[in-house]
Order: sequence, then C-alpha cells, then structure tokens
Amino acid sequence: MASNADPGVDLLMNGEFIEALEQLEKEKDIPFASLLQTVEAAMVSAYRKHYGVTEDVRIEVDRNKHTVKTIARRPVPLEIAEGETVPPDVVVLEEEVGELPAGTAVRYEEHEVDTGEFGRIAAQTAKQVVMQRIREAEREIVFDDFSHRVGEVVTGEVQRRDGRNVYIALGRVEAILPAHEQIPGESYRFSDRLKVYVLDVRRTTKSPQIVVSRTHPTLISRLFELEVPEVYEGIVELRSVAREPGARAKVAVASRDPQVDPVGACVGHRGARVQAIVDELRGEKIDIVRYNDEPAEYLKSALSPAKVSQVTLDESDHSAVVIAPDSQLSLAIGRRGQNVRLAAQLTGWRIDIRSESQWAEAPEAVAVAAKPAKPARPSMRVYELARELDVSSRDLVEILQEEGVEITSHASNVTPEQAAMLRELLAGGEGTLEALEAGEIVIALEEE
Repeated sequence: MASNADPGVDLLMNGEFIEALEQLEKEKDIPFASLLQTVEAAMVSAYRKHYGVTEDVRIEVDRNKHTVKTIARRPVPLEIAEGETVPPDVVVLEEEVGELPAGTAVRYEEHEVDTGEFGRIAAQTAKQVVMQRIREAEREIVFDDFSHRVGEVVTGEVQRRDGRNVYIALGRVEAILPAHEQIPGESYRFSDRLKVYVLDVRRTTKSPQIVVSRTHPTLISRLFELEVPEVYEGIVELRSVAREPGARAKVAVASRDPQVDPVGACVGHRGARVQAIVDELRGEKIDIVRYNDEPAEYLKSALSPAKVSQVTLDESDHSAVVIAPDSQLSLAIGRRGQNVRLAAQLTGWRIDIRSESQWAEAPEAVAVAAKPAKPARPSMRVYELARELDVSSRDLVEILQEEGVEITSHASNVTPEQAAMLRELLAGGEGTLEALEAGEIVIALEEE
C-alpha cells in the first residue's frame, strides 16, 4: 500500500514532515505549535473538500517517534427506544449535521484517516497554507522589529529609485525614502551607504512599509549620540535642534557636569566629531551653540557666528530686538535670512535684528517698528507639536492636509492658531481625533 501512495503523502505524513517543520521553526523563528496548527487547518480543509463532509479532523504528532496521524471524529446515528436511558456518551443533535437532521441521537467515534485517499490534495493544500503562514510570520517579525525602532537611526544601502522615491535596503527588508524626506540636492547612487531616521512603520496588504527620513531634525540628535560619548551617556544634553536640511543646522547644547564643556565635547579634537556628522549629511554645516537659561544670553549664542551687542526682550509676545554692530549685521541675518531664521527656530523667540547705526539714529523708532502690531506666538514644527501631543507626525500632517492646509511634511510650520485648535481637539475639548478623522468635525484653518 505504501508503494502506491502519493509521494507528497509520504513527505507529509512521515518523519521528514516533522523535521521540515522543526527546520522552519529554527530558520523563520515561527513556533512549532503555530506551524502545526496551520497544517492541521489545511488538512481539515482538504479532508472536508475531498469527502464533502463537516467532520472534525485533528492531527496527532509524536515528535519523539516522528509519527503523524490524522484523526477524524464523525457522528454515528443510534436508535434509542422510547423510555430508554440515553448513555452518557450519546448526544442529541440540536441542529442539522451533514445529512443527519436535528434531534438525532448520535455517538461520536474517532478513526484514523487513510491519507493516501486524499494525499495529493492534502499535500498541496498544506504546502500552500504553510507558505502563506511563513510569509505572514515574516511580515509580523519585520513589523515588530521596526515598530520598536521608530525614532532610531539605522544604516542602509541605496537599492533603487522609483520615480522620486528612493528605496533603502535595511538588512533583509527595504525601506522607502519619500521625496519630501530627502535632503534637497543630495544624490542617491546605487550601493551608497547612509544613515537614515526611522520615521514610521505602516502595515500594508503585502510587507510592512518602513518610512525613513534624511531631513528630520532628530536625525542630527541621533548622529550626535553615535559620535559623542558624552551625549550618549547623558552628560551633554541637546536642548534644541533647528535645521534647514542640506544647508545649515543649529544645535543648542548644555552640560550636566560643570567640568565638561558641552561645545568642546560635541566639536571634538580638531573638530573630528562634528565633522563626521557633517560628512554623513553631505556637507550640511552645523553650528553648535551653548544653551543658557537666560533668554538674552541664549539668543546671543544662537545668532553665532555673529557677535551681537544688545538684546531687548518683550516677554509678553515672546519677541526680541537684537542690536548688532554694522559689520556683523549681514552675518547675523545670514544668507537670505537663514541665520536669524534658524536662531528663531532654535530658541522659540521672534527675532528682529537692527544695526547699531539704526539704533543710534532713532532708538525709539526702531523699538516701535520692532514691536509687532499684535501679539503673536512663534510658529512651531509639526513634529514638535506631535511630540507635545504624544501622537504621530503623520497623523497631524494628514489632518491638516484634509482641512486644506498646505502642510508637506513633519518639518512644516504650524501657526499658533492651528496648534491651539489641535490641542483642544486632542484634549477632548470640542471633539476627538477619531471624530475629526471621521469628518464629524470640520475646522477652517489658514496657513500664514
């Protein structure tokens, strides 16, 4: 009888079958019990399709003896005379089972199934189901692995470009670097190795989609943790990061140990530490400034490399008038306003820079001109608001985009009005995030 059996049955039902499952357990890190449950489901499906019955089928596996048995449990109808006591192992069907009508007295009997009779179907079905289970398990493993790595920096290799998107190989999986997360002007050549920030991990119908970024400000923070031991150990703290990807960034640092100079620790011997980060970011300049609890001193530091002579603060609207020597004015403002713009992002203060000559000619006029017509809090980035509200940047971007606000990424600015509205919504003031996403709440926001 064994000689006439289908080869697939021999493989499915003998010791090699168990060895194959044990090998899969080791290679794919899938529990043996889970694989066995999958095969059992396949066998049940094959058995029922072959015989056209709804009998219960199970698999008995003896891993020590390397034997596999398929056991079917079927109801056998009995005739019980009126008034006769129903034996304890006999049940009366409450609903129709196969060809047996409801109310039939039956005894369930088990018997071993000859898999040779439906072996080909069973083998093919089991193989398909097991392969599907392996794919699902691998997807779960990838998702679980990278969902815990959101916010970390990983090293990848450029694999290909599809339209404006770049795909990065991270070991056995592939991540997508969207166009809006790429550094402007940066080229991505095949096999280039680079560090990326894991921005998000999304479930899809296929494999999980890992979204990475080269523009996120936290990328710089993580790179400093990799290059500067004092930052990694928490001795030196990065208090704030402002960045215009590909051009320039400013980092405010402070030390928890008075004997450790935070700026010197981050710069390194002959600038080696910060230069390694600049090289990784393909030449993006980085200014390391000293954080100070005194806003005026902090603003002076943030505007470096320019030297400013005076800072006047207006606490009511979080704005500052900065007076710089005439020779330092253009340096303080920066090319196309870049230096003062980054300083404002870094400190959170609204900055108005004037020269000493302007201040000397008409200090009162300068002060009046510097004072805004109406109080206005500084704008903030989407990722900063997301961190404050403990939600993902992607969710906030999608909400604002749905409401017609021109938000392109987590690095876009959010006006104080928009931020206040989102805070109220997420705090449960006028609604919830779910209600907003469902379209039950409509907010009209305009980006400045």
